[in-house]
Amino acid sequence: MAHKIFDLVGKYAISAESGQKVYDQIHPLLLAGNPVELDFNGVQVFASPFFNFAIGHLLKDIPADNLNRLVEFTAISSEGWNVLERVIANAKHYYSDEQFRNAVDVVIAEQAATL
Repeated sequence: MAHKIFDLVGKYAISAESGQKVYDQIHPLLLAGNPVELDFNGVQVFASPFFNFAIGHLLKDIPADNLNRLVEFTAISSEGWNVLERVIANAKHYYSDEQFRNAVDVVIAEQAATL
C-alpha cells in the first residue's frame, strides 16, 4: 500500500507530530505483515524527529529484517535518506541494548525536568 507523505505532512517532514501521523497509518499494516510504500515525492525538508516517530519507533516491536523487507522508500532525496539511515541505526541500538536505552531515558527525563 502506497502512502504519499506529502499528502500527510506537506513539504516539511520535520516534526514528531508529523512522524506520528505516518506511524499511526503504517504500524498496523506492518504488524500484519503487509508491505508499505512511503512515497516522499514533493517532500523537501527532513529532520530526525519526523523519522524517529515515523520509522524509528517501529523497531520497538518489528524486527529490523522485517522492516527492511516490508517498507519501500521512494522518491526520497539523498539528504532525507541520510537522516533516515542515521535514525534507523540509532533506533536499532536503542531497542537492542537495554543498558543504553536506560541511560538515554534517564538523560531525556533529566533534560525534560529542566524545561
